[in-house]
Amino acid sequence: MRLLSGAACVLLLGACSAATPVELPATPSPVVASIAPSPAAAGHAPTRTFAVATRTLRFKRGDRKLPTTVYYPKASGHFPVVIFGHGLNGNPTGYAELLRRWAAAGFVIAAPAFPHTSAGVAKFDVMDVLNQPADVSAVLDGLTALPASDGVRKILDLKAVAAAGHSAGGITTVGVFSSQPRDARFTAGVVLAGNSLGVGQAFTGTPAPMLFVHAEQDPVVPAYTDRAVFDALSWPRAYLPLTGDGHSAPYASRRDPQFTLVVSATVDFLRWALYRDASARARLLRVRGLDSHL
Repeated sequence: MRLLSGAACVLLLGACSAATPVELPATPSPVVASIAPSPAAAGHAPTRTFAVATRTLRFKRGDRKLPTTVYYPKASGHFPVVIFGHGLNGNPTGYAELLRRWAAAGFVIAAPAFPHTSAGVAKFDVMDVLNQPADVSAVLDGLTALPASDGVRKILDLKAVAAAGHSAGGITTVGVFSSQPRDARFTAGVVLAGNSLGVGQAFTGTPAPMLFVHAEQDPVVPAYTDRAVFDALSWPRAYLPLTGDGHSAPYASRRDPQFTLVVSATVDFLRWALYRDASARARLLRVRGLDSHL
């Protein structure tokens, strides 16, 4: 797998990733549909663990192909949506262990392979990260535009939507909330080993809760660059420092000693932010080392 050096990543846009190449391509159109009342508004996240199914949807924005891997609960009902962005030279399957656990907890995860920063692309361009926040919105447009009879469309709760990402995908997530104009459909964010390089810290619109997770000795994206975003933000937010120097493994491999902590903290954050589950917030606040302003 081809990866940029840590120094090049920091200098060019501050992000790298771990993952394996994936083959995919794309199709769709926007239009926001309204759904009556959001099931997530009930204030209780599911207590069961769901079996998980996967599917590839082929979206695009103009000539930008956005093949998207969807991880979703094999169940009836409506589930909040999380659009997840991979890191440089990554792809959705590289994060399958994390994304499957999110889906098993009761979320629909849509993970696009970005056209110029994913593994194996013909024209790799680190600066294309700046175009990816709009791609994230386009994936949400594509999900919204699926036919009402579509199996995935039937289970979407489009009134409870988060953006999340790792490394360059974390920068993309910050960009979703600092874009001009901001896409107001996204009401929560999860930034894993990211920062605001290139996209800025001018967060706009209605405050959305944000969770930042970063290894203190990350050699690729220095933790202080992510912490600076957290410190400058006035919205409800929490910062979880991880021990060690893991940049990718804590978010991609169950063999990493930090992986279980990342899963439990992010799941509880999403349960609180998207399901309004107060018990999940209470569990999150008990995590050792968490700096919380939620």
